[in-house]
Amino acid sequence: MKIQVAFYRGEGDMVNKLVRWWTKSPYSHSELIMPDGLTWIGISPFKNSKLCARINRHHNEKEWDFVELSVDKEQIQMIQEFYNSTKNCEYDWVGMIFSQFLPFHIKRKGKWYCSEWIAYALRISCVIDWRIIKLYDRADLSPAVLHEIIMASKNEKV
Repeated sequence: MKIQVAFYRGEGDMVNKLVRWWTKSPYSHSELIMPDGLTWIGISPFKNSKLCARINRHHNEKEWDFVELSVDKEQIQMIQEFYNSTKNCEYDWVGMIFSQFLPFHIKRKGKWYCSEWIAYALRISCVIDWRIIKLYDRADLSPAVLHEIIMASKNEKV
């Protein structure tokens, strides 16, 4: 079974441009795609500002990079349980902004930003080994950092 993490690199709006400039990254957003290939889990400050799952049949492939990860049924179940316990949580503007300025991770209860939620979901479900992701030792969990973590994890498994 496979899941994917989608990294947005499309032009987007001014906020997308600002995120890419500030994080020195081609990515401004990320979402987790479940094994059905249609269910995207994410949180965006622009849509409804709440963590949700949605069916996405119409995305521009040229605007996204996809990284595929192997998972088993138990890992999918853990991701689903984590989603169920966090769905409708609000976007964490404070955590996202301050994580860029401070040398420690700001985590507000009940609030997430896109790549932070995915990093936790992958760690909690053991899709990525804690020794690689080291959430306890990261202030920044931007989409670019998440991409680096996932690629490091894939290289460790080779």
